Amino acid sequence: MQIQYQTQRLSLRFFMLMLVLFVIQVIDGMILATQQIDPTVLSGVMNFNVVRAEHLNLGIMWILCGFIGAILFVGPLLSKREMVSPWLIKFLFYALIVVVVWNFFTQFLAERGIAGWWLGQPWLQQGLEYLEAGRIAGIVILVGFAILAYVVLRTFPPIREWNEVHWGLGLGVAALMAVWVFGLFYVERLDLQEYFRWFVVHYWVEGVWEVIHITLVGFLLVLMFKADIKSVGFAVFWGITLVWLSGLIGNAHHYFWIGTPEFWQFWGSLFSALEPLPLVFCFWHIYLDAHANKRPLENAPAFYFILGSMVLELIGAGILGFSMTFALTNVWSHGTWVTAGHAHLALFGTFGMLGIAAAYYAVPILRKVPNYDQRLGKLGFWLVFIGVLGMAFAFDIGGTVQIYIYRTLGLHWFGGDVTHAMGVYKLMLPLFGLVLTAGAVVLGYDLLTLGQRLRAPASANPREAAHGDFAVARPAVGWSRPLSGFEAGIWLMMMWVFGAIITLGLLSFNMPRVRVDGDPTLPYLLAGVGYPGLLLVTLLFVWRFLASMEARASTSPIETGGGVSVAGIPAPTRT
Repeated sequence: MQIQYQTQRLSLRFFMLMLVLFVIQVIDGMILATQQIDPTVLSGVMNFNVVRAEHLNLGIMWILCGFIGAILFVGPLLSKREMVSPWLIKFLFYALIVVVVWNFFTQFLAERGIAGWWLGQPWLQQGLEYLEAGRIAGIVILVGFAILAYVVLRTFPPIREWNEVHWGLGLGVAALMAVWVFGLFYVERLDLQEYFRWFVVHYWVEGVWEVIHITLVGFLLVLMFKADIKSVGFAVFWGITLVWLSGLIGNAHHYFWIGTPEFWQFWGSLFSALEPLPLVFCFWHIYLDAHANKRPLENAPAFYFILGSMVLELIGAGILGFSMTFALTNVWSHGTWVTAGHAHLALFGTFGMLGIAAAYYAVPILRKVPNYDQRLGKLGFWLVFIGVLGMAFAFDIGGTVQIYIYRTLGLHWFGGDVTHAMGVYKLMLPLFGLVLTAGAVVLGYDLLTLGQRLRAPASANPREAAHGDFAVARPAVGWSRPLSGFEAGIWLMMMWVFGAIITLGLLSFNMPRVRVDGDPTLPYLLAGVGYPGLLLVTLLFVWRFLASMEARASTSPIETGGGVSVAGIPAPTRT
């Protein structure tokens, strides 16, 4: 493997910054999990509200770093030329660091009520969840997005030569800048303030980020499996179309309880229910692309994280998002731990794992280590995958208890009633958090030192051992047998069956038997079946999918020599 354009090297610094911020965010998460058990931990030094705000901000920043790194790596391949204005890209990198440091210190200003008001705007810190940055940082971020959009669009060929992948990235980087504008003005009325805040948060995550995510996943599959770019472009087009058709009005599920007109409860529920459709479509296309030509899995960690990204998007954003965004379920789940379970899988699972996948594809090429030892990458994947699934389980089951104790019985939060009832699940958070932290450390160490450690010997790769260019022909049987479309559909159906059980559990809080008589049997029973079943099926399916992919190494011929051109887009050369 080797890079074809020198400006692709600029992506490396963004991937490295992504890893550093990821590890710091996970450490913040461990502090938060510990404070859930004992609120006095670091009290007065790093209070819960400050650490939580920083945890959210770091998550957004390192995901953006992963996106930018991936875009800079694939941009020249799409354009067949070097990226324009590399000095602007370097400036963008340092601007990102400044914004991260600025956000960290201004959290402590917000804790003391210092917003930096001038000309009717909060210039230092504005305290809105996900958008804590004040106007100074907001303007710097806007300039950064403008730089990214300028560099990408100027590098791309003329619009008449664009395919669906060009359109996906082009629309994505332009919309990053346009949507951010809605967060750059202060509104006194709380309902309007929340209205425009969710314009940014929702349209970013469930609109703009989804567009970039779908496009990058598609093009990475083209590079990894030499998939047909026309077929992938078809999936990208329909994925983006379905995301925007459902997501633009689906944003209304954020309007239920902020004083907006009542009709949004119907429209928000309807279109939020449609939002999983593009996720199912994209998930299915991952299966088709990965199995199109039965190529061996050459870069396992990269594909592990691509698959993890799509599966957790389907589970976290699709199924769990579906279960909690009806007005009749959201009235109970809103603002509880149930929301946190959805958010962790949807945000980290979908977008974070894609950034790590892109790093695992690009970094070995950039550092010229095509035969790197992939074992640490695989281990890191399973640690973070199991860790985040376990945390989601703790959040969701604990959130079900929270709904009953706090919102059905009306017991006092600060009096300790809710805290005592949720004690077991508060203990589970740091336990699974430790697993996730271990995975983050493994991934950070592996990618940061890739190329600086001894390479894996050729004999360590069974595909390249003993038989030259062809691997030992051993039929894959049992758990490692080829995964058929029918079997994949069965796994998918099982996920949605458990998702329906979860949804019924939340809906059951509306029943008089629960709401009036205070009997929690039905919601507890449905949650106790739905959440463990969904997470177990998810874990087993990913294991099954990856086992079938790994088995190709022992049954498929190994290709050597130069890269091939896929629909006019050259793939990286193997050496």
